[in-house]
Amino acid sequence: MKKKLSTGILLLVLPVLAAMLVKTLDASGVMTVAARPGRLLPIYYVDTVERKIAISFDASWGIEFTPKILEILERNNLKTTFFLTGFWIEKYPEMVKKIAAAGHELGNHTYTHPHLNTLDKQGIKHELKRVHAALTGLTGVEPKLFRPPFGEYSNKVMEVADELGYLTIQWSIDSLDWKDVSRQAIVQRVTSRLHPGAIILFHNNGRYTADALPEIISFARSQGYTIVPVSELLHKENFYIDPSDGAQRKHQ
Repeated sequence: MKKKLSTGILLLVLPVLAAMLVKTLDASGVMTVAARPGRLLPIYYVDTVERKIAISFDASWGIEFTPKILEILERNNLKTTFFLTGFWIEKYPEMVKKIAAAGHELGNHTYTHPHLNTLDKQGIKHELKRVHAALTGLTGVEPKLFRPPFGEYSNKVMEVADELGYLTIQWSIDSLDWKDVSRQAIVQRVTSRLHPGAIILFHNNGRYTADALPEIISFARSQGYTIVPVSELLHKENFYIDPSDGAQRKHQ
């Protein structure tokens, strides 16, 4: 009876283990994949007991409000992550340099901000490689993080990102600043959803993003949270991405 019970439990557990995407980063920061069955997921948040969160900004239009955002981050001694599109990089190269010089992390947000699921693998690879080359050429730093436009992805997208050495990053808190909701609406939405390991989505040129940031930063700190770039939030080795919710978890 005990042998039959053990076999039954094993049969139940194996599919769960097979669904887990196990990844590690080697010494050079390149991602390696130990197993890749089933559906592939980006990292939505990090499973951690530490009260740490990451702030990220997507950049694909304008710079009107970006200097104010950078001033607020500098005043609060914060480093964050900016996911940049290629056409934005080409239009505002000096702003890219300014962001990098301030110590913020740069991520890849594709060249033309397309719906990646409509492209073949070669087309997706072309989008990422152009941004990679542009950022490396301007700043001398190679990006390691990738965020798909519109938050859209598929196994095809994830596989290309993996092949190019990228970790694919989503978010667990959407500020909705891209909808031009009010300052207070942004503050309320973000502060009410804070949790350890959260990745927060903002945009570099949201109309009320800069206005909302000081209160959000102050609240997070009052709750004991440390704000870091996305890469500093992530587990660096022996981790997997939970297929149920996109959490990056340590492999036990």
